[in-house]
Amino acid sequence: MADASHRLVVITGGPGSGKTTLIEALAGAGHAVMPEAGRQVIRTQLAAGGQGLPWADGSLFAELMLTQDLRSHTVALARSGLVFFDRGIPDIAGYLALCRLPITETVERAARACRYRRTVFIAPPWPEIFTQDAERKQGPAEAQRTYEAMVATYPRYGYDLLELPRVEVAERVAFVTRHLS
Repeated sequence: MADASHRLVVITGGPGSGKTTLIEALAGAGHAVMPEAGRQVIRTQLAAGGQGLPWADGSLFAELMLTQDLRSHTVALARSGLVFFDRGIPDIAGYLALCRLPITETVERAARACRYRRTVFIAPPWPEIFTQDAERKQGPAEAQRTYEAMVATYPRYGYDLLELPRVEVAERVAFVTRHLS
């Protein structure tokens, strides 16, 4: 089977920068998407009373995200056409670095082995649209630090970052599709 990683497109950045809104718009346009693992893990852990939460046990949270992201990567490879990811496996390494936790050998190996398209779209901090919710407890300063962690992390794994413009979602969709064609 030919390398299909070029079909797997990551959108990353700090919280509250419009990544998920863009992913939802791409899904609405008929594209396959993979949701953010972190939000899924938080919902599951809150429902189960688990400790795998960023504010309870960051290392366990990272392990649970990795399990979810590995599953998403496998599912995406089995699909045809482009698949858009709300964050990728390198985000976990960035999260661990941000939290001053060790990047485990498992995360390192997965980030190097499970590849995505070389160009990764990164959403810059956007204070005007930033909001908090039950799963996003970070403030604007942590959103900025998360963005900076992703700027440092993705190139370490051989990816080129392309910053998304701070424009309406339809224009962001057009920007992404223009750069992929």
